[in-house]
Amino acid sequence: MINRQLVDRRIRCRWAQTPLGIAYHDAEWGTPVHDDRVLFEFLTLEGAQAGLSWETILRKREAYREVFAGFDPARVARFTSARVERLLQDPRIVRNRLKIESTVGNAKAFLAVQKEFGSFDRYVWPFVGGVPRVNARRALDDIPARTAESDALSRDLRRRGFRFVGSTICYAFMQAVGMVNDHTVDCFRYAQTGRGRRSVRLKADTTHFGKAR
Repeated sequence: MINRQLVDRRIRCRWAQTPLGIAYHDAEWGTPVHDDRVLFEFLTLEGAQAGLSWETILRKREAYREVFAGFDPARVARFTSARVERLLQDPRIVRNRLKIESTVGNAKAFLAVQKEFGSFDRYVWPFVGGVPRVNARRALDDIPARTAESDALSRDLRRRGFRFVGSTICYAFMQAVGMVNDHTVDCFRYAQTGRGRRSVRLKADTTHFGKAR
C-alpha cells in the first residue's frame, strides 16, 4: 500500500511537521468558524496551551472534549469545585489549577456574552470587521505574535471576566478559527481559507468593537 504522506508533495506552512499537526493544518487551522461550541473549544485549548506546545494540546484534545462536556459552555459553567478537583487528578489533560478554574469561569463569561449578543460568534467576528483578515505572509517569521485586533479582543475579554486571554493567546485563537488567514502564501491552504464572505449571522453589529479599542 502506498503511504500517502510519502507522495503528498503539497507545500504547507512549515510548522505542520507531524501527522497530527499536518491533519490539523490541512483540515482546520485558518478555516472560518462560526459555531459557538467550537469557538469555546478553541478559546479553551489556546488558553491551555500557554507555556506548552500546540502539539501537546492536540494530543490531549479528545480528552479535553470528554472531560469538559464536549465544550458545552452551559455544562462547563456548572462544574463544581469537587469536579475541578477530579480534573486536577486526570493525567490526560494539563493539570494546572488556574487553567482549569479559568475554563469554568470563562464558560460563565461566555454565556454572558451569548446573552448580550445572541451568540459569541456575533460578538467576536466584528473584531476583524465580520470577515477573515487575509494576510500575505511569505514566511513564518513574518507572522506577528499579536496585532492591534488581538490587543482589542484581549482587553475586552478581560473586561468581561475572561482569563488566559492575553493578546498572544487571542491572536492564536483568531488564527485557529479563521478570523485571520495566516497561512503562508506558498501553502496550498492559503487560497482555500479566509476568502472573506460575510456570514448571514454576522450582521452589522459592530458597536462593541469600537468600544473595545
